[in-house]
Amino acid sequence: MLWKEMWGSHRGRIVGIMGGVLFGIIYLISGFWDMLFFALVVFIGYTFGKRKDLQQGSFFQLREAVQWLSERWRPFK
Repeated sequence: MLWKEMWGSHRGRIVGIMGGVLFGIIYLISGFWDMLFFALVVFIGYTFGKRKDLQQGSFFQLREAVQWLSERWRPFK
């Protein structure tokens, strides 16, 4: 019962500590720049997952990007 109460009231802190320990171990094993790249990949995955959960649509609008590129760089003007 004690763990459920702690999890209910301090969930963010517990997850933060676990994440810090995980990143610390990754830093010790692979190095600083590898850890930063790993954190960037995790952040990108989190961002896409959050957008999917909130049903905000795609972060990168492919049709708009293709249209902009085709207008910007037409090979035969």
